[in-house]
Amino acid sequence: MSDAVPTSPPTYTAFAGHTRIAGGSMAVIAETLARLRPALPLWVFDDTTGAPVDAPPLPEHAARLPAAAAPVAPPPAAGRPRLGVVAREVTLLPRHWEWLAAQPGGASAALRRLVDDSRKQYAERDQQRAAKERSYRFMSAIAGHLPGFEEASRALFADSAAAFDARIADWPADVRAHLRWLARDAFEAMQQDLP
Repeated sequence: MSDAVPTSPPTYTAFAGHTRIAGGSMAVIAETLARLRPALPLWVFDDTTGAPVDAPPLPEHAARLPAAAAPVAPPPAAGRPRLGVVAREVTLLPRHWEWLAAQPGGASAALRRLVDDSRKQYAERDQQRAAKERSYRFMSAIAGHLPGFEEASRALFADSAAAFDARIADWPADVRAHLRWLARDAFEAMQQDLP
């Protein structure tokens, strides 16, 4: 049985100034930009992280970019097959190593179980933290100059959905709507109260 989590393709949202002009895959964003040729400032945001990303070039600009080199497949390595395992250093006290060594499957198996259990136990908290971080990245980039930005930021991290919503109420409609969507998991109350 695989522990791999199915991932959906990344999505993006494009803004011309404070107006949302496109959302979807980078191909959809590129097609929309080529068709609309929006005026600057142009923003493209990663919907997963809320961070701004480079906009795809317009067709006339893409022709001037160097062609991407074909990926070179690495030669097969000798030894154990790659299973997605990453070796990194872990620093623990001797009592921790002793406890890990006594666990079924050894230290690595015990650490994997502990991490998996912790991920399950704190999934909601981690989801809220990620929602706050992506919301803050987006609002810092596109709305950092808008009235109430500092207060909205404080409300976001203080878990005050009502104060957050009040602080962004006068922001441009598309910015406000996208920010509410990004923050949909930031507050339990916001999930219930916002459209």
